[in-house]
Amino acid sequence: MLVAALATMLVVVAALPVLTGLFQFILVGGSVFHTHLDKAGPTTPRVSVLIPAWNEAAVIGTTIDRLMRLRYPLDRLRIYVVDDASSDETPSVVIGKMKEYPGNVFHIRRVDGGEGKAHTLNYGLDVLWRSDWTEAVLVMDADVFYTPESLLKMARHLHDPEIGAVTAYIKEGSRSPNYVQRFVTFEYITATGASRRAQNLLQFLACLSGGAQLHSRENLVAIGGQIFSNTLAEDTFTTFRTQLRGRRAIFEPNAVVYAEEPDTLDGLWKQRIRWGRGNVQITSVFRDLWFNRKAHASMGSLAMALLWFSIFLMPMFQIGASIGLFALYFLDEGAAWNLFNLFWIISGVVYLVVTLISLSVDPESARKSWLEGILFPGLVSLLIIAHSLFPPAFAPAAEWLALDRDGWVATVLTLCLYAWISASMAVSYAAKWWETRGHPRLARAFLYVGGYGAFLCAVTVGAYVMEIGGAEMTWEKTEKTGKIG
Repeated sequence: MLVAALATMLVVVAALPVLTGLFQFILVGGSVFHTHLDKAGPTTPRVSVLIPAWNEAAVIGTTIDRLMRLRYPLDRLRIYVVDDASSDETPSVVIGKMKEYPGNVFHIRRVDGGEGKAHTLNYGLDVLWRSDWTEAVLVMDADVFYTPESLLKMARHLHDPEIGAVTAYIKEGSRSPNYVQRFVTFEYITATGASRRAQNLLQFLACLSGGAQLHSRENLVAIGGQIFSNTLAEDTFTTFRTQLRGRRAIFEPNAVVYAEEPDTLDGLWKQRIRWGRGNVQITSVFRDLWFNRKAHASMGSLAMALLWFSIFLMPMFQIGASIGLFALYFLDEGAAWNLFNLFWIISGVVYLVVTLISLSVDPESARKSWLEGILFPGLVSLLIIAHSLFPPAFAPAAEWLALDRDGWVATVLTLCLYAWISASMAVSYAAKWWETRGHPRLARAFLYVGGYGAFLCAVTVGAYVMEIGGAEMTWEKTEKTGKIG
């Protein structure tokens, strides 16, 4: 009985991340009443744009030109490119822009580079703090494209002194996105466009987007005047410290920013491994915060912990579900099958709700990524969902299995279905494996079968392994080609 109870618990707990996702998306509608616009104002602080750049010659010139076309008072805007010992034409491009936009563009050369984004940003911050001109700092990446009104829409929130930082809605902006970038496009609708709206309502923010974060000078000074550099998630660390020091960090969904995301699974893996390892580090550093409202009313809330750990521990939940169903199969075959179906019924309902809300939240991105949104769980998982929600449609298959007198086919198939909850991660990871060996079509097929969500879970497992193994904290630069439309 005890083993059966534990096995059942493993499966039930695995549904928690799914239900947490539903909880977030239910809140999206209520977020329209928590925009903070009632406390915002037409303020235009003197903004220093800080751009860390290492070998960004392909994009930095265009990025500066676009910033200079922002609908923001140019006498209140300065752009500082912190050149992290670039070995390409980055210095000459930026110096050329200094001549083109005198008094607005500045080149800061860091001779001893290669230590990562946080160190590069801190080098620039040291320069900014030498005068009192800067009233706010916009931290961004070298390839990010800000829409004309975006900075004004972000800055208006700093009218409220309780706001320490504002982040924008980053979208994948490649002119002709391939299937990897289209999956990222849909992911950003769910993880940014929708999820952060819900977080505004819950009065906390899990992470400021690294390529679009506007800080008041007071906020950065309050957290030490520097970006914490002993982590691979400096943006998340800054987000946490902002809120723990008493100011709010909020999401401005109408400030739209476009970025070029990796167009290969290998490139995406390297980027997300860095993010995943950073999340492992953050989880450890702030271990006294979780489920502790005394530490912070909203950051220490149950809602924050559920949102954080439902993602951070999702691979463990999935592996646990497979183990639980395997154990229960040999103890109570009927109970195992009923629990399996219940898990997928819940997953199916949530999948439908999340997909429909996501596609309606951002019609522009939805038009580019609707197919990837539908295929997000993977083809096999979609078939399982369809079977759980509409079993009569699979009656012919059930009749065929009934002809299996010895029952071994049904047994193998059932155990394979139970294993799929966690095995999907291995299948999606195999997509990257095939890609790196020169088989892009096989890679695409494996990703569509295993699911992009499973690929992200595989990344999390990789982050666990690298952190436990004490892997060196290296900054894998995402290659940019200037393909933003």
